[in-house]
Amino acid sequence: MGRVPKESYRALLVIAEQQQGLFTAKQAQTAGYSDESTVYQVKSGNWIRMARGVYRLADYPATARPDLVLWSLWSRGVDDVPQGVYSHQTALSIFELTDLMPAKLHMTVPRKFRRRSSIPGILVIHLADLQPAEVVEMEGFRVTRPIKAIVDLLENGAVPSEVLRGGLAEGLRSGSITLPEARNAASSGLLGELSDQVQ
Repeated sequence: MGRVPKESYRALLVIAEQQQGLFTAKQAQTAGYSDESTVYQVKSGNWIRMARGVYRLADYPATARPDLVLWSLWSRGVDDVPQGVYSHQTALSIFELTDLMPAKLHMTVPRKFRRRSSIPGILVIHLADLQPAEVVEMEGFRVTRPIKAIVDLLENGAVPSEVLRGGLAEGLRSGSITLPEARNAASSGLLGELSDQVQ
């Protein structure tokens, strides 16, 4: 016997609360919603379809960055687990370490990442296999640590070094970059001309 609607809703709400009100079709199924009930929820206005297989509870309070959750969920694999991690300019923007306001969202995905659909125009995809220690869990999405974002941007030259110098200084000041991790990056030769800031 399936769950009664109230139980299904509570189970879905637990999932949605961790993702700024968003959820996937598979997560709804896990909570107890059938394909038919999914169609009904959308038609009745209870759910808003955000993208293919991604929905939002219509009555969920407004959140700061639902777009970051949306595109994180877009990057999910066949196991329904998001593969993408926000990185580069976007990571520094999320941590508010620079005044960069990138027009597109930069996301790093595993080298084996594959999607049948085309890449949305809002995303810039970078291929790399990140280590767990390089990633921070946020509210419904993941982002690279600020020191990793600075190293990545130094490597690709997309942002002026003086901007990254300011980002590194702000990160050290705010504590989002620790002195040990900055010194480790510098000793590994990853900070280049910025190494003088962590001596």
